[in-house]
Amino acid sequence: MSIAKILWVDDEIESLQSQKLFLEQKGYEVTTLTNGFDAIEYVKSNFVDVVLMDESMPGISGLETLARIKAVNRQLPIVLITKNETENLMNEAIGSQISDYLIKPVNPNQVWLSLKKLIDNKRLVAEKTTTSYQQNFRELFMALNDNPNHQQWMDIYKRLVHWELEMEKSDSPEMQEVFNTQKQEANTEFFKYISKNYATWVDPKSSDSPIMSNHLFQFKVLPHVEPGRPLFFILIDNLRFDQWKAIEPIFAENFRITEEESFYSILPTATQYCRNAIFAGMMPLEIEKNFPDKWKNDEEEGGKNLYEEDFFRAQLKRLKKDNLKFSYHKIVNHQDGQQLVNNMHNLLQNDINVIVYNFVDMLSHARTEMEVLKELASDEISYRSITRSWFEHSPLNQALKKIADKSVKLVLATDHGSVRVKTPHKVIGDKQTTTNLRYKHGRNLNFEARDVLAFKDPKAAGLPIPTINSSFIFAKEDGFLCYPNNYNHYVNYYKNTFQHGGVSLEEMIIPVIKMESK
Repeated sequence: MSIAKILWVDDEIESLQSQKLFLEQKGYEVTTLTNGFDAIEYVKSNFVDVVLMDESMPGISGLETLARIKAVNRQLPIVLITKNETENLMNEAIGSQISDYLIKPVNPNQVWLSLKKLIDNKRLVAEKTTTSYQQNFRELFMALNDNPNHQQWMDIYKRLVHWELEMEKSDSPEMQEVFNTQKQEANTEFFKYISKNYATWVDPKSSDSPIMSNHLFQFKVLPHVEPGRPLFFILIDNLRFDQWKAIEPIFAENFRITEEESFYSILPTATQYCRNAIFAGMMPLEIEKNFPDKWKNDEEEGGKNLYEEDFFRAQLKRLKKDNLKFSYHKIVNHQDGQQLVNNMHNLLQNDINVIVYNFVDMLSHARTEMEVLKELASDEISYRSITRSWFEHSPLNQALKKIADKSVKLVLATDHGSVRVKTPHKVIGDKQTTTNLRYKHGRNLNFEARDVLAFKDPKAAGLPIPTINSSFIFAKEDGFLCYPNNYNHYVNYYKNTFQHGGVSLEEMIIPVIKMESK
C-alpha cells in the first residue's frame, strides 16, 4: 500500500511539530506550509491525498484557500481546523464541501482518526462488507433450505438485494463469486417453489396465496386513500427491487418512506399480462371473460395495454369505490412527462392520481437493440446506475418535487422485474408460437421439461387459451428460449440482455412502497 501524502497548512505550524511526528510514525508523509497562497501553488504541481487546513490565517483565510484549491482539484478532501464554532462559519464551510471539521485544540488521535476515515474508508468498508457477508452467508443458506413460504421468500430476496448492493463496496472478486453462486442457488430453489405452488395461488378458492398483481389495488393501494389527502399511485414499468433501492435516496429527499414491501407479479412477468391484471383487479383469464372486446392475446394485432383506465374504473365500481375521483396518465415520452410536470397542481383535487411511467422497460429493450447501451448497462451495477441517473433528471422527479410540500401520499409500484439472461434453451414450435424469450405459448411446443415451467392447460395458470390446444411455458432462472434455426446468432445476440416474462426472484418479487410528504 502506498504512503498517504498529507499537506498541513497552518500559520502556527511550528507549534504542531509533535503532531506532525505522530502522523509520520503512523505511516503518513506530511508536508507543512504556513499560508494559503503557498498551499494553492503546491496542490497545482504535487499529488496530495488530504489537506489539513487552519481556518484563520493571515493574508488569505482557510475558507478562501479551500475554494481556490477546490477550483484546482474538486475531489481533494480538505479538513478544516478552527477555533471558531459559529454556526455561520460551519454553514459556509459545509457549503464549500469540506470533508471534515475539527475544533482547536486538536489532539493527535483526532487528526489521525479523520485521516483514517478519509483515506482508509473504502478499504475498511470493503473488508467489513466481506466479513459481514461471510457471517450472513450461513444464515441465508439455512433460510433457503428451511422450506420458505411466500412471505419468507420475499424476505430472502430482500436480503439478497441488500447484499448485492453491499457487495459493490467489496473489493473481493472471490466473495462476489460466492454471492453470485448463492443468488443462483436461491433462484433454483425459487423456481421449484413456484412450480409447486403457483397453480394453487391463482385458484380463486385459494386461501393462502400472496398479494399478486390482481390484488395490488385492493389490498395495497386503496386502503391508503384518505379524504382530503390526494394519493398518487406511480407505476414505473419493469422496476426491479434493486433498482428501487438505487432511486430510493432521491425519493427520500422529499418524501418520508413509511413502508417498503413487495408483492408477486403474475406469470407471464410481461407488461400486457401483469399491468392489465393490476388495473382490472383480475387474472387475465377473467379479463378476457369480462372484457372480451378489450383483451388481446400475444399474436393479435394492436396495442395490448390500451384499456388500463377502463379496467381501473370497472375495478373501482366492483369494489364499491366508484365515488372516488381519479385521473389516469400514461407517460411514454419526454413530452408527456413535461405535460405531467405542468399539470401536477391540478391533480391535487383528485382522490387518486394514477401515473404509469414507461422508461425502465424501454431501457431494457433498447439495451438489447443498441450496442452503446449494452456498454453503458453491461451488468446489474451499471443498470442500477442508469436507472438512478434517469430518475434523478426525469420529468417524473420534477413533477413529484412540485407536490412535495403538499399533504399527499404516494404508492410506488411496478408491474414486473427483469433478469439478465445467460443460459439458452432450445424450443421448437409451429408458426403460431410466440417470439418472447422468457415465455412462449403455442400448440406444438417441443422443449426439455427440466428447463421450463409448463402449463398444458393455460386456465390452470389463470391465463386465456389463445388457440385450441395451446400451452404456456416459462423460462427459469437466467434461461432464455431460442429456436434451433439460426440458433447461434440468437444466442449471441440475446445473451446478457435483460429480459422478462419468466420465473425468477428478480421478475416476480417486486416493490410496493408507501410514502408521504414530510
